[in-house]
Amino acid sequence: MCSLNQGMDDMKKHLILLLALLLAGTALGLDRPWQNISDPTAAEVAANFKEPPPEYSMTFYWGWDGPVTQEVIARDLAEYSSKNVKGVTLEAGYRMTAAYLSPEWFDLVKYTVEQAKQRDMRVWLVDEGKYPSGFAGGKFSQERPDLTMQTFRVVDEFEIGNGVTIDREATENTICAVVAVLGAPDIIIEPRGGRLNWTAPKGKWTARVYVIEQQHRTSATRSVNNPNVGAKDGTHALCDYLNPEAVAKFIEWTHEQYKAVVGDEFGRTVLGFRGDEPDYGITPWTNDIIDEFQQRKGYDVRPYLPAFVARRGTTLTEAQRRARADYWDVWSSRFEKSFFGQQAQWCAANNVEYLVHLNHEDDMVGLSRSEGDFFRCMRPVQMPGVDAIWDQIWPGKVSDYPKFASSAAHLFGRPRSFTESFAAYKPAPNAEHAEWILNHQLVRGINMVEAMWIPASTSGRSGMRGWLADERFPAIAKYLNRVCYVLSQGRPTAKIALYQSTMSLWLGDNETNASMLAIAQQLLEHQRDFDFVDDRSIASVLKREGSELKNLSGQGYGAVVVPSVTAMSKAALDQMKAFADAGGKVIFIGAEPSMVVDKTFLDAQGPSDLSWATHEPSGKLTEAVLKGLPNPDVRFSQPCPAIKYCHRRWCDADVYFFFNESTEEQKRQVTLAGTGRAQVWNAFSGGTEAIANATAQAGRIELPLVLKPYETKLVVIGETL
Repeated sequence: MCSLNQGMDDMKKHLILLLALLLAGTALGLDRPWQNISDPTAAEVAANFKEPPPEYSMTFYWGWDGPVTQEVIARDLAEYSSKNVKGVTLEAGYRMTAAYLSPEWFDLVKYTVEQAKQRDMRVWLVDEGKYPSGFAGGKFSQERPDLTMQTFRVVDEFEIGNGVTIDREATENTICAVVAVLGAPDIIIEPRGGRLNWTAPKGKWTARVYVIEQQHRTSATRSVNNPNVGAKDGTHALCDYLNPEAVAKFIEWTHEQYKAVVGDEFGRTVLGFRGDEPDYGITPWTNDIIDEFQQRKGYDVRPYLPAFVARRGTTLTEAQRRARADYWDVWSSRFEKSFFGQQAQWCAANNVEYLVHLNHEDDMVGLSRSEGDFFRCMRPVQMPGVDAIWDQIWPGKVSDYPKFASSAAHLFGRPRSFTESFAAYKPAPNAEHAEWILNHQLVRGINMVEAMWIPASTSGRSGMRGWLADERFPAIAKYLNRVCYVLSQGRPTAKIALYQSTMSLWLGDNETNASMLAIAQQLLEHQRDFDFVDDRSIASVLKREGSELKNLSGQGYGAVVVPSVTAMSKAALDQMKAFADAGGKVIFIGAEPSMVVDKTFLDAQGPSDLSWATHEPSGKLTEAVLKGLPNPDVRFSQPCPAIKYCHRRWCDADVYFFFNESTEEQKRQVTLAGTGRAQVWNAFSGGTEAIANATAQAGRIELPLVLKPYETKLVVIGETL
């Protein structure tokens, strides 16, 4: 590690920190350097560059379809290891002779871990029998239907008038009836004594009545234990994600059972639990959400419930629109703490990691409806991820969404983020396409690769097909292992925070997403690296240090760029104003917030004074805006939108990963932040080579950069090279 001249105060601080970590034990990851922010020297990274530790290996999403036996397991692991893949993500499959979560299943899991240990390989355990995570192979439907996912619906709707009495049976599932009166406050009829009973007042009076019930209903699941093999339906219900008791039961039926069998290898051979696409295809509900809403927001949500499940295309009133945003705020907070938080805490306490990706990461509009808030979901997670399926990422397409996962990792002090790539890819990539797809994500900060989907060799035939069967694949795997290792070391360096407004999406402002993505594309094409940041992180995660906002990775942002938005929280705006007053840069590009939210959306007021910020009403990343941003780490002699880069800082060196995304060779003089000598680290050979004609310039170094079509290059700059 760095050898620095430090005073006694600094030494005491380090000793106190070390003691605290020792007392905390392995739950804080002392024996898991691969999952902690590091500060290595270039020499330390170089020592492992040629043969990185297996924790950094790409992994195969290994599907156990068919009669998996010990022979199949040993054969597959031996083949994968021989092709330089040192990790597997173990997924249950269809038509297995050992049913998922049965004693026979766990016997095979134990054998797998033993075989992996012998080969110095690593294992990730998928937390479900297919997807989405959270139905425990059907156990909730079969054993605890009371803990299954819930929603609510309007079961009856009718009009009443002068003096009419309502008297009808109320079931145990009846929430209430809402009497919607035009021009007057809605009336709530609560169930009493098993009845809904109420008489309308006399006079010229009409209203519409909505009878609302909660019900156990699930988003569709694809379960390996479903009698209808391969079906995606409601046969095996998900647990109630918002109910801590239900999630604890999920952990008991899955994580705890693995611990009983292979827990002695947790944090060694077994690295963690992999979640997949937990989300809502229905409007979320749980038993005590009315009370929590009342406590957090200060008003009764029930009058607004019919609007939340109104037919698509129904025009909501302003109050209904705002109350819906409040409801999304409440349930998404529950989702974060109950589902993601409990699993992350369990994993941390048991020396393993929790990695998960959501649904719709490439479409934040859709994600805001089904998962509430990307950054809330990812906040507790040890390794955030994204999914790359179909042809979401392909040459010629603009697909910057992998930066959501890497940004979450950076914000919350996690060294790695992952991609699940290649499931159902159409067209199927060849080796060149696959490299491009992965490099596209690596240069956007992803540094763990999971290739999906490789079936077990139950037929006697290898599951490595398509580009994985290409003779170049072993070299590609070795390349990926080295790049992921290098890009997992040190700290990220982006100086720009690009605001992502889930609050505006909850209000139906989809333009904010288009504005944000357009700005993201322009920033990357101008070699201005950034992280996406959310409202809550600005308000409570980022700490002001002088003219910077520091995240939990120790990375400082010198500017916050805000796309067109409808709403922002008062807490975030207050933080940004204080940041601007201290010398930081805040730039609003496009429409400025018309709603400042304190406790509730319902009571949010009009725009506050934003005179302290810079404004660009055109909505474009103009030259004036670019000049107002922090000095870039990468400067080209001529513009080059095709080249993207990722920069991390080690203790005594800087590492840059460049990728030419185009089919044309690119030649530029480039000036990079960093001091000392410059080298190219060849991730295919594992060798290093000095860069000729590199010249130092007061904290920067200028050198020639030549990238062939689709080529990448690792450039390391340091005094000790």
